[in-house]
Amino acid sequence: MDADADVISIVLAGDTRCGKTTFISRVSSKDKTGDFTILRDLDQPFIFNLNQVNRRFRLEFRDTSGPDSWQTQDPDLVILCYDISQRLSLINMKRFWINDVKKAFNNRDTLPVLILGLKRDLRSEDDPNGIIYPQEGYQTATELRADKYMECSAATGELVDLAFEEICKTALSTKSADGGQSEGDVSSYKDPFCGELGHPSHHGTGL
Repeated sequence: MDADADVISIVLAGDTRCGKTTFISRVSSKDKTGDFTILRDLDQPFIFNLNQVNRRFRLEFRDTSGPDSWQTQDPDLVILCYDISQRLSLINMKRFWINDVKKAFNNRDTLPVLILGLKRDLRSEDDPNGIIYPQEGYQTATELRADKYMECSAATGELVDLAFEEICKTALSTKSADGGQSEGDVSSYKDPFCGELGHPSHHGTGL
């Protein structure tokens, strides 16, 4: 462990099996599109070291099972995750997970929160529950006053590097004088995750 590195604690929250550990496993893999090994829970925190302008940072990711495990943690950043192929996962993020985060860290007014849609490769026009287009996820992030919206596919590697880059930008900004939290206006962020598919937002079920 680098004693001189600034430690940045990051909590991944979301439904079980929504893809949190798979995402981190893909990020840690040297192969960004082929086979990769799933990380084990007992190896947490999942650590990534970054160097930037004569400063070293140690990003510690924790894939949590729920609010009960948050009591011993003091995160610098929270990432709310949902499964793009499961509408219930998005609903639970809006109804439960965001509220659990607010309750657990109600004394952390400047805690940045990011929204990450996972399993992008499983988005299907034939989903009987209604396809979740990127614009709907983006709209949800706006309503929750999140700092950024991202989505990717760990299975194919699509947009994984870009999503992780955005996570790192926010993580490193938590150690700056201004902090990592935005004004809660995610719409001000030019989002490449939404612009690629080009579907109008009314194709989704709405919020």
